[in-house]
Amino acid sequence: MDFSQPPVVRVVPDARHPLPAGEWPRTVPAVEQLLRDGLDLAPGVTFLVGENGSGKSTLVEAVAVAYGLSPEGGTAHGRHSTRQTESPLHRAVRLQRGVGSGRWGFFLRAETMHGWYTYLEEHPGAGDPVFHEMSHGESFLAVLKSRFDGAGLYCLDEPEAALSFASTLSLMSVLADLAERGGQVLCATHSPVLAALPGATILEVGPWGLRPTTWEELELVQHWRAFLDAPGRYLRHLLA
Repeated sequence: MDFSQPPVVRVVPDARHPLPAGEWPRTVPAVEQLLRDGLDLAPGVTFLVGENGSGKSTLVEAVAVAYGLSPEGGTAHGRHSTRQTESPLHRAVRLQRGVGSGRWGFFLRAETMHGWYTYLEEHPGAGDPVFHEMSHGESFLAVLKSRFDGAGLYCLDEPEAALSFASTLSLMSVLADLAERGGQVLCATHSPVLAALPGATILEVGPWGLRPTTWEELELVQHWRAFLDAPGRYLRHLLA
């Protein structure tokens, strides 16, 4: 028996809690594919890359909550809530856990981290900085240093939203180190820089559902390359 499996081996539909057909989020092709076929999660880092509304954040949230993490970010132990907005998808899926894997996890969610920082101020831990006194990017990097520290499942929803180019490279280094130490990462991103992490699995999310691809084949990468090569070709249509 393999005792070196990642925290989550596969995400499968839970027949006991089906979602109604024709209603959100089943109307999202990637969600429908997950509920039909399930989804294998590779060890190391997996990126979900796609346009707004493609379902990548919904999938990351569902896996995080099904794993037991707080839907508004953080760990399984520190639960805070400002306004319930999560989709019901986490109740319609079941996680196949890796044999012998740890139970630690963290959900880094850009849009709700302010609430988690407030929770930490009310329930301070040893050595935690005052996150509210930092810039958005600085606080993210501090979280990476203090919470991303070993084997476990790490779910990230568009972490690049708070990061500069240099800080995004720092995040790539953290994710690479996590993978080396047995951590498993599921990350939704719009960043062609972050998605370039060597060895990462890339799933492109769109009207087709989910499909494995390479960094070079990503539509996101092709669009950024074309824009940076000749921005005027895009801007003359927008600013005319």
